[in-house]
Amino acid sequence: YGNSKPFVFTQGHSVCNRSFFPCFDTPAVKCTYSAIVKAPAGMQVLMSATQSSYEEQEGIYQFYMEYPIPAYLVALVAGDLVPADIGPRSKVWAEPCLLSTAIGKLSGRVERWLNAAESLYGPYIWGRYDIVFLPPSFPMVAMENPCLTFIISSILESDEFLIIDVIHEVAHSWFGNAVTNATWEEMWLSEGLATYAQRRITTETYGAAFTCLETAFRLDALHRQMKLLGEDNPVSKLQVKLEPGVNPSNLMNLFTYEKGYCFVYYLSQLCGDPMRFDAFLRAYIEKYKFTSVVAQDLLDSFLAYFPELKEQCIDSKTGLEFERWLNATGPPLIEPDLSQGSSLTSPVETLFSLWTTEPLDAVSAANSVNITEWQTFQTVLFLDRLLDGSPLPHEVISKLSECYSAHLDSMNAEIRIRWLQIIVRNDYYPDLHKVRRFLENQMSRMYTIPLYEDLCTGTLKSFALEVFYQTQNQLHPNLRKTIQQILTQGLNPLLAMDTTAVTAEALAAGYEDRSPEAVHSAMSLRDVNVSA
Repeated sequence: YGNSKPFVFTQGHSVCNRSFFPCFDTPAVKCTYSAIVKAPAGMQVLMSATQSSYEEQEGIYQFYMEYPIPAYLVALVAGDLVPADIGPRSKVWAEPCLLSTAIGKLSGRVERWLNAAESLYGPYIWGRYDIVFLPPSFPMVAMENPCLTFIISSILESDEFLIIDVIHEVAHSWFGNAVTNATWEEMWLSEGLATYAQRRITTETYGAAFTCLETAFRLDALHRQMKLLGEDNPVSKLQVKLEPGVNPSNLMNLFTYEKGYCFVYYLSQLCGDPMRFDAFLRAYIEKYKFTSVVAQDLLDSFLAYFPELKEQCIDSKTGLEFERWLNATGPPLIEPDLSQGSSLTSPVETLFSLWTTEPLDAVSAANSVNITEWQTFQTVLFLDRLLDGSPLPHEVISKLSECYSAHLDSMNAEIRIRWLQIIVRNDYYPDLHKVRRFLENQMSRMYTIPLYEDLCTGTLKSFALEVFYQTQNQLHPNLRKTIQQILTQGLNPLLAMDTTAVTAEALAAGYEDRSPEAVHSAMSLRDVNVSA
């Protein structure tokens, strides 16, 4: 991030650590590990380990993880990293230019979240809970490596998204790290349970309204993805069949998180009291910690813990059979009641209605609410609704820009990316320079991919090629390859072989010829990015 020293990081999820060290790269196998790392002076090395030491004279770091973990949780990072205490068992590690911001955002908060999690699910077993902030080229939002959560530095811009992402990784300390899905075909066992636990923690610390708002935002995204993929798409199953040669990371989608969450929420409702379900989850963790499980282990334990539900054959209730939850395509069979969040979601619905009702009364819409006073999740929910309705009438997009563009420019990247997608999907040329500026400064997958997908779906592919040509050397190699694949769809074969062969001048000329009147209806598979 500071552009001064080299930076090294690994990313093991889900089957990438086989390129790091020889291993049984499956979550079914767990082991302890030790490591010796030699690094030049001035480079701080960290690993996902419970013990570490440093021999300064030799420049050698030694690490040891005393608890058995799956291969994907072995992680290493090295760079110009400096620490600061943010709690009795937590540090942040960041490049010097980011450290004060990281301290200000997280000091005292992490211990509060850990205490809330422990009160729900039992003792935190990993000792330290440190956080390291990674450069914008880190390919994920966050990764729950034990003792050392990895977080992309870009997320520091948004308080609410930072809160949710860190709490999600805290929840993985119990669900995913301690008890792990034995097969990637049942990834929801980690992600669905961690999402449920995350929302229990946020309810305890920030109230039910905040949790309902965040859940509404995510479930909206789930239905958007469902609309795009179709309800009979096999990736919408909780138990997805992995064909040979398919990278399990391709299954990291909102169904894994949100449909998995809805199933866990349904189980909690069967108990009649979320606190009874918390007690069950504590017993589940205690029984299976440091092992890997399949879905049947969870469900058998659930029915054994609640024998009255087993007697009622609740697992075979018509239309809500556990087997149907696991193997049916389509949306969740039941979704949570989010009415406790209406104080936060109703103003969003009202504002969206004002902007999309004909004839447009832009003055009334603009004066109805001050969005600068909204929480981030309210603003992104509003912008997501506008994205769903795009392309919008030209008068609407023009007045939206007039009313909000200056305000949105000063907000965090999670908000700006959505406004820029609206600009692109509506071919709103007066604000197109903002898209260029954003892509010149954001190198994260979660911000670049949605914009490039939208640009290439509509009339602006040559503009996208031009920006990519100018910025490609700053991108992570995997991200560069992904964007190249997006850019080369529909191009001639020679150009598709090497997008870098195109000159900026030629691309600019092509861009000038594009008609601003053209419209399109792009919809990104990655409208909402998820942390591991």
